Amino acid sequence: MTKPSPEALAMIRQLIEMPTVSRDSNLDLIHWIRDHLKSLGVDATLVHDATGKKANLYATLGPQDKPGIVLSGHTDVVPIDGQDWDTDPFKLTEKAGKLYGRGTSDMKSFVAIALSYAPKFLAQTLDTPIHYAFTYDEEVGCLGAKRLIEVLRDMPVKPKACIVGEPTEMQVIAQHKGKKSWRVDVRGFECHSSLTHMGANAVEAAAELIAFIKSLARNKRDNGPFDSEFAPPYTSLHTGTVNGGTALNIVPKDCSFLWEIRYLPQDDVDALFAEVVAYARTRLEPEMKKIDPACGFTFTQISEFPGLATNDRGGVVELAKALTGANRVQKVSFGTEAGLFSELGIPTIVCGPGSIEQAHKPNEFIELAQIGLCEAFMDRLLQRVKAGAATMPI
Repeated sequence: MTKPSPEALAMIRQLIEMPTVSRDSNLDLIHWIRDHLKSLGVDATLVHDATGKKANLYATLGPQDKPGIVLSGHTDVVPIDGQDWDTDPFKLTEKAGKLYGRGTSDMKSFVAIALSYAPKFLAQTLDTPIHYAFTYDEEVGCLGAKRLIEVLRDMPVKPKACIVGEPTEMQVIAQHKGKKSWRVDVRGFECHSSLTHMGANAVEAAAELIAFIKSLARNKRDNGPFDSEFAPPYTSLHTGTVNGGTALNIVPKDCSFLWEIRYLPQDDVDALFAEVVAYARTRLEPEMKKIDPACGFTFTQISEFPGLATNDRGGVVELAKALTGANRVQKVSFGTEAGLFSELGIPTIVCGPGSIEQAHKPNEFIELAQIGLCEAFMDRLLQRVKAGAATMPI
């Protein structure tokens, strides 16, 4: 096993011990990174959200007038509320070859390792620059990356490739599913439960639509389309939360639920959504509106990120395979910011240390061996981008 460097471990500790739960600001961490890069002679650009309480960071190491390779990662982590941790989640703890802490796997270790290599990149004359892209609010819908992409779109020199360091155990991921999610608010008409014929039950209407969504999910499960390299190998539909009603003896006036579609790159997510809306409008609403015209369904999209489908023979794929030693590329069902970079025309893959199985769980950890593998990846990348290196396959 390649032993992690002290520089990487120190940087991981620094980032883990700066809490950046999505509901809170990430500015302390972003400002620390900005100042750290400034001390190395690198100016960073901050791209804030509308509130000014969160920011993305974008910086270039090496020539400013050449397209380079983006090392991208999100700085936010999911909450620890209700989770039973054996250690302080915001203090890095090393035990039995593992580092424990919120964000160790998803995905501050990659960000930290990339930053720990800044002095090494800067010590070389780079033919191909390295770009850092560190974002906010990935965990709540890739919000920061969408804002950053708007800025990148107007830059005179765009990157030529992007590596998103989500936890893949350093396997090269060229495709992942896309996702869209919605909130559905159901408006009924309340009355005493002994007079159900005079009311419109919002909870029951929601349940009927949820059951229809489940029927679409079963159809995808049984009839596809399929891609065996994904798990599950089909587009999935899922309802996650339901809230409604006030008392058993009141026909409920209001109900709401959250649901999502995680879709194969080749599937038509908009057509699926249209089926759900059509069922609500044509099968459920007419009966409800007979009681009160104000009854019905309101659909509000709450998050979206595109799928990723990078050509397996593309230059960034071949580069990533060379940097990892992998012979093949893989596909995953979880989503990342990679699809957003890809939509901008930047060939993108996903590859980073740690396992997605540890993400969002109590006692989240990353194995020290994964850190060593990621550092070996960075060492090979350094050899590829420095002056005099062999021609890059991009």
